[in-house]
Amino acid sequence: MPTPFRVYVVDDEPLAVERLARLLAEMTGIALVGSTTSATEALEVLSREAVDCVFLDIEMPGMNGFELLSRLPEQPLVVFTTAYDQYALKAFEVNSIDFLLKPVDPEQLQRALRKLERLRGGGKPEWMQQPELRTFLAKLATTLRSGLPDYPERIASRMADRVRLIELAGVTHFFARDKLTYAVAGGRQCVVDHSIAELEQKLDPKRFVRIHRAMLLNLDWVAEVNSRFGRVVVLLKDAQGTKLTVARDRVHALRGRMEL
Repeated sequence: MPTPFRVYVVDDEPLAVERLARLLAEMTGIALVGSTTSATEALEVLSREAVDCVFLDIEMPGMNGFELLSRLPEQPLVVFTTAYDQYALKAFEVNSIDFLLKPVDPEQLQRALRKLERLRGGGKPEWMQQPELRTFLAKLATTLRSGLPDYPERIASRMADRVRLIELAGVTHFFARDKLTYAVAGGRQCVVDHSIAELEQKLDPKRFVRIHRAMLLNLDWVAEVNSRFGRVVVLLKDAQGTKLTVARDRVHALRGRMEL
């Protein structure tokens, strides 16, 4: 019987770690030897313990995935996990085995594991033995840190000749109606000068997710997600107990973002 692949999972989002660990546990030929939400802890563990492959998030606070790899004495095989397509190219730049867009689904994972299986017994790829790899990884880490988007914390609402600045942390959701876009905060509706599509591109995708062609939801305000008779409804934790219906084609994105 073949020796299982020893894998380690690193992701700063606890729910993402739990989901991937659960999926890996269902796969044959895989031994999950550990997981962490801390890049610093991962560096300590991987510096003293040999593993066959690391499932590694790219964007993490403090130390990103490229920086972690640049500090390791030995390079493991790597499968990058990321919520953003923009990092996929960078993952390929370091010749990773694969990259998985979060939320990771079983089919994606199986694809990556098949690639790992083909490498079994073949030794490390030549690119992993190049002396300049560590320097290249450090350069990518610096580039990633300097290139992270600067998401706004407030948004402007114009009222006649006045401009009111609204804290995005207090906005439960945005919605469009009659060619206008509204931010809802503290039970009040305020007009903003952006379409829902523009807001989706402008705001932090870890916080805001589109649940309808005319609605953008702040995940920080979600109290419950209920599914009945094919309808998915989000209950907010605002004073009004607002309920928002999720469009059918947006359910998968919402569940994925919330790791449901």
